[in-house]
Amino acid sequence: MQWLKQNKESGFTLIEMLIVLLVISVLLIITIPNVTKNNSTINTKGCEAFVRMVEAQVQAFEMDQNRLPSNIDELKEEKYLTQTSCPNGEKVTIGADGSVIPPAEETAVAQ
Repeated sequence: MQWLKQNKESGFTLIEMLIVLLVISVLLIITIPNVTKNNSTINTKGCEAFVRMVEAQVQAFEMDQNRLPSNIDELKEEKYLTQTSCPNGEKVTIGADGSVIPPAEETAVAQ
């Protein structure tokens, strides 16, 4: 009889594991809709940040080369940028005066 008492192992029961899985599931159900709902806001903020970075790289290019870049692809070729579009995939352009044209203004100017 004594060996039965010594063989008792401590661990999680099935009920405890099911409760943990239930809590994790409820947390996922709460957080996933909030993340997907704010996805467009995240992309917009990311695009605004990218436009500001392109403006800074246009200035850096002008200081190094003593001229404005002809287009955004030239900034990428000269290794001032690694990408030419916003995180949401919309392309950013550079005007003749060196100004950066965000995607929303680009479509408005084209129409």
